Amino acid sequence: MEFLIRHTWDGRPVTHEPVLVRLSPGAGAGAAGLLLEVSAPLFNDPAAPPGEPGQPFKQLWDYEVVEAFFLNAESEQYLEVELCPHGQHLVLLLSGRRNVWKQELALSFRVSRGEARWEGRAHLPWSYFPPDVTKFNAYAIHGSEQQRRYEALYPVPLRELWQAPLPDFHRLEYFQPFSFSTLFGPGWKQPESSLWSAGTPGL
Repeated sequence: MEFLIRHTWDGRPVTHEPVLVRLSPGAGAGAAGLLLEVSAPLFNDPAAPPGEPGQPFKQLWDYEVVEAFFLNAESEQYLEVELCPHGQHLVLLLSGRRNVWKQELALSFRVSRGEARWEGRAHLPWSYFPPDVTKFNAYAIHGSEQQRRYEALYPVPLRELWQAPLPDFHRLEYFQPFSFSTLFGPGWKQPESSLWSAGTPGL
């Protein structure tokens, strides 16, 4: 499955080559998890986060990142994955809009960079996904201060901008339908998550 982020959060066309987000089965025909790949322009703005590459970094969204969200629309439980071209990452589990209950989870994430592009590969274990993922969205952020840019795979519709006048990636109502059966076939079932089945605060 491939997705191109062609618009800003409010529906304007991006002015550069779109960010590509690719989802594919992980090792063992998907038994171990999902492979999330990113291919994107390298803006190198802002500068790299002051954290070790390969490790989680809090508030990574303040830097240059590509993000993927996997949502159970009924329960509003979702997985947020943030990947940075400098090697840092941030994985959050949320139960309810913006309600983080686990964060800075470990992630197998590799980055390669050139002068103008970067590519990343992250392996997402099934334990990170909430049960019954039904919707998806992806985002990209870069730039500093007045040049800060927020881009969305599924942006806020023009007719609804008055309800969402500022970029907010947790507007779950704008996510679009998604099914893992596209990757694994109609008879495939999402593996149960030990993290989510153990109990979620606030539920």
